[in-house]
Amino acid sequence: MADPVVAPELYINRELSWIAFNQRVLAQALSEHTPLLEQAKFSAIFSNNLDEFFMVRVASLKSQVEAGVQTLSDDGLTPTQQLALVRKELAPLLQQQQAHYRHYLKHQLAEARVHLLDYRGLNQKQKAWVNDYFQRAIFPVLTPLAVDPAHPFPFISNLSLNIAALIRDPDSGVQQFARVKVPQKNLPRFVELPAELSTTEPQPVFTAVPLEQVVAFNLQLLFPGMEVEGHYFFRVTRDADLELRDLEADDLMEALQQGLRKRRMGGEVVRLEVADEMPDAVVELLLEGTGVEPEDLYRVGGPLGLDDLMSLLAIPLPALKDAPHRGRTPTSLARAQKSLLEDGSIKAEEFTSIFSVLRRGDVLLHHPFDLFSTSVEEFINQAADDPSVLAIKMTLYRVSKDSPIIAALIRASENGKQVMVLVELKARFDEDNNIQWARQLERSGVHVVYGVIGLKTHTKITLVVRKEKDLLRSYCHIGTGNYNSKTAALYTDLGLLSARPELGQDLAELFNYLTGFSKQQDFRRLLVAPVSLRRRMQELIRREIEHAKAGQPAAIKAKMNALVDPRIIALLYEASQAGVQVDLVVRGMCSLRPGLAGVSDNIRVSSVIGRFLEHSRLFWFENGGKHETYIGSADWMGRNLDRRVEAVVPIEDPDLHERLTRLIDSYLNDNCTAWDMQSDGSFSRRIPEEDNIAVQANLMDGWRKGLIPVEAGA
Repeated sequence: MADPVVAPELYINRELSWIAFNQRVLAQALSEHTPLLEQAKFSAIFSNNLDEFFMVRVASLKSQVEAGVQTLSDDGLTPTQQLALVRKELAPLLQQQQAHYRHYLKHQLAEARVHLLDYRGLNQKQKAWVNDYFQRAIFPVLTPLAVDPAHPFPFISNLSLNIAALIRDPDSGVQQFARVKVPQKNLPRFVELPAELSTTEPQPVFTAVPLEQVVAFNLQLLFPGMEVEGHYFFRVTRDADLELRDLEADDLMEALQQGLRKRRMGGEVVRLEVADEMPDAVVELLLEGTGVEPEDLYRVGGPLGLDDLMSLLAIPLPALKDAPHRGRTPTSLARAQKSLLEDGSIKAEEFTSIFSVLRRGDVLLHHPFDLFSTSVEEFINQAADDPSVLAIKMTLYRVSKDSPIIAALIRASENGKQVMVLVELKARFDEDNNIQWARQLERSGVHVVYGVIGLKTHTKITLVVRKEKDLLRSYCHIGTGNYNSKTAALYTDLGLLSARPELGQDLAELFNYLTGFSKQQDFRRLLVAPVSLRRRMQELIRREIEHAKAGQPAAIKAKMNALVDPRIIALLYEASQAGVQVDLVVRGMCSLRPGLAGVSDNIRVSSVIGRFLEHSRLFWFENGGKHETYIGSADWMGRNLDRRVEAVVPIEDPDLHERLTRLIDSYLNDNCTAWDMQSDGSFSRRIPEEDNIAVQANLMDGWRKGLIPVEAGA
């Protein structure tokens, strides 16, 4: 059966859809219901997201323009048209962010005894301290670079904060330009001043001045005998996407290292941000010096690089933050914690290993409500130390810098177990970290591989092989999120721990696919990209269409990070027209237009933006009343279905399936943190008419009451 095709007018541009997502992130910063320091956090996330968007997506569009590519996007736009629309959509958001910081956040924080001051607003004692700090901690590392016929325009590194200084020679009267790079690597963006220097009452908890202002108002010390006539801040964003050929492992490692060195320096400049008050003459000099076109210039009415607002979360004012949340150990694993055995909390006869638990049935995990440390990490730790475990196989995509899992894998190797780890070197912006882990694992005797040539390995899977009596038994973990203890506390993710033989066999064969030569096209239970996932997902959607046509119950509910694949979208339109009710929770980009008469009347799309980053992927099918549920690492994007190795697993335990059904329904019923997508691609925030239903808050409330986490939103 030929795949249906989506017409351009029925497809929303993915870049504009991404901007709409980041607008929802910014809305969290602008909301008066968000605690003040959390507002700063969301504003920082908005800026960091935008930096990556320019470094990758905008850079790609600009490369297409420069190469003369005229291929239209799925919605019928040229690269040039897309760039113009990106700028148009971003301009008001940037203004909102700066207005919020200057006119609201700073003032509200000051009332809460957090003073973010400008240098000009410091009292004399504070200025004296700041000037002394400059000479002690900053002055020695600065290198002012003049620009004149003998000194070409200096290279400006990616995302660095810089000062354009206008210097005049009092003897000759000649004005010159100099660039001073603000040293951010080892210095805080907000320089904290001693509280006792403040003259305000009550005494502030935190008083700080931006680092760039500390440098700017001490420029005279860098240019003795000269007059500093003005200083203006600027920042560049460069193309940071790594272009890698399909190479063997050793060549890939070398190519990545070379690419990372290039990224640190940066490729072509794709954005120039300047202080709004910068004179046109200085702007022209920067445009010429950086090779930037006027359409890539952004004048900013406030501080540049607001991603550094994230550092304010370290201020010790709990009342200005979300209440602390720490997940619980899943009930079924409560007596399976080695730490409780070792510290005497439980008796040896009461301890039961995770493997014993899994032999009795599957365990469904929902992070961060279920603790990552006492579930996934405990699974790996017990496998590393259990004498009966013969082998551990695992994929690593993004790992925390001080990962307990890495330590457990090294220990397992030292204990004589066969340990194989696939480290995905091409995980964007984590390449350097993954190279370091790969080397450390190899030095410890772990067999490290780098995946399938031409594909990025994005799946999150672990296989543990254990000898029990005269048999080998396999234990598995299949998840939607990374093996990263830090993000597991910040992202919502689902995972399955299982001892089902079919899953063990599937994972064994999938690891063979990853490490050897295999053209396997089907697995027993797993849906694997790029070999079977797209085909099976399309079959599942078509099955609902046939059920609807036959008058049987037909519905699709799905939760994911992004939906941009044209073939999937075209099938969903067909399902809607056949009478299938389609309810989607899409965190980020969505190129489908819901609610179009005669096209997508039966499709509803919502997006939940809350305290935790929604990262779980969940797919539910009515199947004529015989419901099926799947979780996994893949979104409905071309890259996930065709160009990455992904794994999606069916949830076959009836109780776990029912819990996931209630979970996705709780997301669909959220009326506080959910946004409804309109057919033009815009989003409107739901406003509760009666009871407030906020899914993440309800899940945390259920955790506090001791309920099973994935049921807490019901």
